[in-house]
Formats: sequence, C-alpha cells, structure tokens
Amino acid sequence: MHTLKGVSQTDQYRALGLSTFAFTVCFAVWTIFSIIGVKIKQELGLSDTQFGLLVATPVLTGSVSRIFLGVWTEQFGGRVMFPLQMLITAVCVWLLTSVHSYEIFLVAALGLGLAGGSFIVGVAYTSRWFEKERQGTALGIFGAGNVGAAVTNFAAPFLVVALGWEGTARVYAVVLVITAVLFFLLAKTDPVQQARKESGEGPVSASSQLEPLKNMQVWRFATYYFFVFGAFVALASFLPRYYVGAYGLELTTAGVFAGLYSLPGSVFRALGGWMSDKWGARAVMYLTFIVSLVVLFIMSYPQTTYLVSGINGPIEFDFGVSVGMFVALTVVLGFVMSLGKAAVYKHIPVYYPHHVGSVGGLVGMIGGLGGFFLPIAFGVLLDLTNVWTAPFMLLFVLVAVSTIWMHVVIRRMERSRHPALADEKYLSDVPDKPLEKPAPATGKPSGVTTKPAQ
Repeated sequence: MHTLKGVSQTDQYRALGLSTFAFTVCFAVWTIFSIIGVKIKQELGLSDTQFGLLVATPVLTGSVSRIFLGVWTEQFGGRVMFPLQMLITAVCVWLLTSVHSYEIFLVAALGLGLAGGSFIVGVAYTSRWFEKERQGTALGIFGAGNVGAAVTNFAAPFLVVALGWEGTARVYAVVLVITAVLFFLLAKTDPVQQARKESGEGPVSASSQLEPLKNMQVWRFATYYFFVFGAFVALASFLPRYYVGAYGLELTTAGVFAGLYSLPGSVFRALGGWMSDKWGARAVMYLTFIVSLVVLFIMSYPQTTYLVSGINGPIEFDFGVSVGMFVALTVVLGFVMSLGKAAVYKHIPVYYPHHVGSVGGLVGMIGGLGGFFLPIAFGVLLDLTNVWTAPFMLLFVLVAVSTIWMHVVIRRMERSRHPALADEKYLSDVPDKPLEKPAPATGKPSGVTTKPAQ
C-alpha cells in the first residue's frame, strides 16, 4: 500500500474536489449526444438503429481508452493526464460543429468519446490520496461526477433551443478548456508520483501494470459493471428518445425526466461507497441486482389490451405504465445502480492497490462497452419488434443472468474457504442443535417445581 506521509486532509479534499468537478464536466460532454443527437437524427432522417450507433460511438472510445489512460496515469500521474485528456477532447467537440454527414459524425464522435476516459484517470489519481478504509467513500464521491449526465439532460435542451446544437457543442468545448486549465493550476502531484520524483524511480512498465488482468476475478467485476455503469450510460442516452417516442413528450420535458433518472444514478454513488465500506460490497451488489430485477420487470411490461371471457360476455381492459409511474421507477433504478457502481470499485484499490489504473481501466472499459453496445441493441430491438419496452426486457435478462452468476460464484468461494459446507445439504433447513425433548408432565401447575428427594 502506498504511503500517505505528509498528506493532510486539506490535500485529500483538494484532490477529491478537483477530480470530482473535472469528471462531472467530462461526463456531461460524454453524454451530449443524448440531446443534440435527437436534433441530428431529425436533420439527417436517421433510423433508430443509426441513432443508437451515433449515441453509442462516444461511449466506445471512452471505454477502450480507459485501458491505456489508466496505465499512463499510473506512469505519469493524474495531474498531467487529466488536463491533457480534457484539452484533446475539447478540440474534438469544437470540430464536431463543422460536420454535415452521418459517416463523419461517427468519426467525430470517436474523438468526443475521450471524455469518458476521464473516469479511470480520476480513480487512479484520487485513490492515491486516501487510506484503504476510506477509499470506498472517496471513490463513491468522485463517481458522483456521473451527475454530469443529469446536467446535460437538464441544461442542454435549453441550450439547443437558444443556440442550436452547434452552439451547444461550442459551449461544452469552452467549458472543457477552462476546466483543464483550472485543474492543472490547482491540483497537486499525487503522493505516489511525488515519491517517485524524489527517489528518482522511473515509471512502472505497462506489462507489469497489465499483469493482474489474467485473474478471472477482475473480469467478474467487469461483468457487474457492464450493467451498473454500461446500462446507466445507455439509459441516460436512450431515455430522452424513449419519452419523446413512447409518450409523445417535448424534448425539453423528456430531457428533464431523463435527468431525474441520471441524478440519483450519480449523486448516491457516494452513499454506495460508504455502504460498501460499512457493510461490504457484496451486500450492496445483492441489493442492486434484486431491486433492479423488480423494477425492470415492471418497466418492460408493454401497453397491453386484455380481452377476458366474462360471465355476461367479453370484458376488455388496458394495462400500462403511466409516465409518472415510469419516471418514479427510473429514479429507483438509478438509485440502486449508483450503489452498485460504487460497490464494484470498492474492490479494486483493496485487492489491487498498485494496479488501480490497469484493473480499474479494464473494469471501466467493459462497463463502458455496455454503454456502447446497449444503445445499438435498443435501436435494433425497436426496429425489429416495434415494441417500446423491448430494451427494458433485454436489461431484465441481463440482470437476471448477472445475479445468478454472482450468487453461484459466491457460493463456490464460500465452500472453497469452508470445506465443511460442501457436505452440508440442509444448511438453511436444520438448526444447529435440535430442540430438546420436553420434560414429562408432573401434574403440577406450570411454573411449580417439586422438592428433590433427600
């Protein structure tokens, strides 16, 4: 574990605050296509599949880039990598406004996607400032920068109305540049990087950083993150389109409702980190998956008309989820997903304190790929089934498979650690000690004892 000698609480809070703010701005940029993409879809006459690909393309770059950005952050430090990543992204966002064809939009979206790589830069930088016992809470607070998606859903529709989608993109690019400059000026070099400078030690090699990726445990964490983060990103981008199409809402209203999902899906990540520190990440993951199964089952139920053969003739009635109920369900879903995101990343600095960049980068990459593939899958499902709730059916199946797999692995781990459990077939049905045989009746009233024989 790295040393925190000479690090004050002020240093810790400075690093956490700056990282969280920078990540919030980057995440807002990363999800900008959820709003301006609707206008682009209308201008270019895109299908749902094409729109899904456009929204998902930035997520692809943001996901894949997390591997090498994580390794580079371990080597050169977050104070250098964070501003550099933001400046490159700002240039790509600004150039987006000069594009006029769908194919070039996809290319430009790849560059914009670098904003998503900021997550692993911030995780690697922030984790170096905190003790193991506080890393879950600290990374949970940092991860609350996901609220940038809510910022985009709330604010971007009004910017689009006032400035057009091109003006909105320029505003985002300028904000990125300002944030990059402020971060470089105000942030300090992290303790690990500072110790290397003082000792003259060179950067850790990329091959040694990637060594833990051969562990199956790392890939299991990544699979959980595919849902709690990947589906979160996918839904943050998809919900405005869903509200406009399924409920006929205006884009501004749809953006606000989508923001109500993104907000708890972001800010409560800090709570998830604290819960993981206090009760363990495993319990938080069970809570996330079980609640998600219930909520997604309701959300996936399509508007349906029933015809029942009644006693006095056919009885017809409709069943569907109202927009108010649907919004409430998304709030609950976003809340538990935020807890799950924190729970996944609680494990990484504890199990791999010297490989946070590479391991966290892989986990983040797989999760981000969920944000890439799921919007495309949503669009394909809508085109094939013509049922608005089909994407939520897919998510229900995904969570069910993840829950079963997690439980099976945990049970195997428990039996491996405690071999006696392997032969125990009635662990939940038989008490540790059978109930004792009741004493024979004495004919005396209850509570009366007889004097023992002398």
